[in-house]
Amino acid sequence: MTLMILHTRNASRRKHLAKAAETAHALGHRAIVVVEEPSWEHQYVDAVYAAPTGDLKATVARCVEIAKEQAEPIAGVIAFVEHSVPAAAAVAAELGLPYISPETAEKSRDKLSMRTAFQQAGVSQPRFALASTVEEALKAAETVRYPLVMKPIIGGGSMFVRRVDTPEQLAEHFEEIRAGAWAGFDYDPLFFLKSRYAEGILLEEFLTGNEISVESYVQNGQTTVVAVHDKPVPMDGPFFEETFYATPTVLSGDTLEKVKKFTALAHEGLGITQGATHTEFRVSPSGEPYILETGARLGGGPVYQSVLLSTGIDMVEVLTKVSLGRDVDVLVNPDRVRHVGFSLHFGEQPGELVGVEGVETLEADEDVSEVMVYSQVGDLIDVPPRVWQAHGHVIFTGGSRADIVEKQRQANETLRFQVR
Repeated sequence: MTLMILHTRNASRRKHLAKAAETAHALGHRAIVVVEEPSWEHQYVDAVYAAPTGDLKATVARCVEIAKEQAEPIAGVIAFVEHSVPAAAAVAAELGLPYISPETAEKSRDKLSMRTAFQQAGVSQPRFALASTVEEALKAAETVRYPLVMKPIIGGGSMFVRRVDTPEQLAEHFEEIRAGAWAGFDYDPLFFLKSRYAEGILLEEFLTGNEISVESYVQNGQTTVVAVHDKPVPMDGPFFEETFYATPTVLSGDTLEKVKKFTALAHEGLGITQGATHTEFRVSPSGEPYILETGARLGGGPVYQSVLLSTGIDMVEVLTKVSLGRDVDVLVNPDRVRHVGFSLHFGEQPGELVGVEGVETLEADEDVSEVMVYSQVGDLIDVPPRVWQAHGHVIFTGGSRADIVEKQRQANETLRFQVR
């Protein structure tokens, strides 16, 4: 039997692929990856196949061909990058394998449909509107109100997300964000939504407060919150690059219970009945959580390792087993949770990467669990809001939240991307 991993190239998912293959092998299965323009993936799995993953129909057709080529049937389908979730759902449906439905997969990527689903589920969220022109945006802003956030319908990683505070700023920046919100994701299998929404973007009410992310597991429609990460660095704009996560959360009491309740309601609203999810909230100064979005997949890159270090739960192993038909119980022991944090690092300016400083110094620190640089010398790198992925990360542990904050400061001072 064979595990098929639908993938969008993303260097921060190397350990995901490695663990998925290891788990599949332990169960007596092979592991293969389907990705456009394969590169480094070969070293982690048994075979890699090229497919035009930006086209849903073409991807399904290619995966059916690949399935027929296998000596043993495809037993499960899985995806670790949000852009691959709709393709994985479509392939699973075609091959008769368990996964979320294609309709749910689309809702989990189409942020306007997602907002509508949250509204129907009764989850607290910011006001929102769709706008395709400056004129529509200025009119909608009268209801959404300033300050507001412009964001892509199918975006990820805070790419082409911008806050504006006045009608003048909205008029100045709208077209740049609108154009990038589609051109920047032309590889996405949901790019066809461009015409459905008349090349529009979302306008959302900007909410004051700190952001958190919630990592959950859903089985038979029941939600288990595995970990909650705080984002201690204020994210007030104008751009919203994510640079620091820390777990366990400092939230407690009614606020944390509402976060868990709204996360489960979000799953119900989107139709997510199995698998992992990554949900983001803004928590107001008064402690009221407002949902931002839910992804039907694991949190990005370092989130997987952070959850594993903090809780001992290996979510890639869990998801791989479930996709291959095994039952898995996910139980979190709060008495064994460790303090973990990670920092995400960008270059200070766009250009050619000529070197990376500080890697060996950080790796020598016994509290540093991992230093990973995604880009290679000679690569051209860009900066937010034109990129959706950082250029590297550092994961660290500590005895308290104060330790984690100090480790993040040290990582920021030590890791440097030299660009020319």
